[in-house]
Amino acid sequence: TGRSQPDSSMLIAQITDLHIRPRGKPAYRVSETNALSERALDVVARLLPRPDLLVITGDLTDCGLPEEYALLRAMLDGLGLPVLVVPGNHDRRETLTAGLTVDPRQVLDGGFVQFVADLGPMRLIGLDTLLPGKSAGALCATRLAFLDKALAEADGKPVAIFMHHPPFDCGIRHMDAIRLLDGAQEFAAIVARHPNIERILCGHHHRPIVTRFAGTIAQIAPSVTHQVTLDLSEASPSTFHMEPPAYLLQSFRESAGFVTHTAYVERFPGPYPFVLDADYPGSH
Repeated sequence: TGRSQPDSSMLIAQITDLHIRPRGKPAYRVSETNALSERALDVVARLLPRPDLLVITGDLTDCGLPEEYALLRAMLDGLGLPVLVVPGNHDRRETLTAGLTVDPRQVLDGGFVQFVADLGPMRLIGLDTLLPGKSAGALCATRLAFLDKALAEADGKPVAIFMHHPPFDCGIRHMDAIRLLDGAQEFAAIVARHPNIERILCGHHHRPIVTRFAGTIAQIAPSVTHQVTLDLSEASPSTFHMEPPAYLLQSFRESAGFVTHTAYVERFPGPYPFVLDADYPGSH
């Protein structure tokens, strides 16, 4: 008929590092993580157009306690959006899966909390980088094989990989010491073999950071709670600031590709129309 086909598209909200605490207990005695996380989820729930999916890239809770997951479950169950998760170093796998409503696309084989989701024109892969008892992350042979298989079965579709621990150095020394360490080289080799990987999307560092990695783009989402201090000195202290919380909104359209927006949770004055003053020289 000569009529063009509709442009297939999808919208993914990514939030990270919620650090939910038992009721009435702020994280590190300062950060009101429950209220901040609830506010971020409320903002995501009211987005228009509505996201097709919410992905949470780890540190859902601060201590992995049943009470913390129960509080988070109440927030997520009222969200009205499908949710996929991967754990962070502050999570506990068994308590997480017992305490949350688990989406059927979550893959729990081998005790790991991962996912594979074909959404519109894309394949989304979630990797479990948790190393119990450690702040740094790891990918063992089992998890690397899971990734390899999920990529092989993508059949050339554009892919986004979600994980908690970033696989690269960012220059904040104390965070580089606890990034993905074990299995990082093997992970890079797998990624390099698959040019259809559009993004590697991480959490953990509580800062917006972007770099090239193994032939693709790797990006860290800022936290919806507190942010790690931006200090690139050799002796950077392990501290945080109450900078504005933010999240990532991933947009994919076949005609435009994969586009990432950083969006702030807080409300600011506006919107205002771009109206030029009659006396402004550029208006004539």
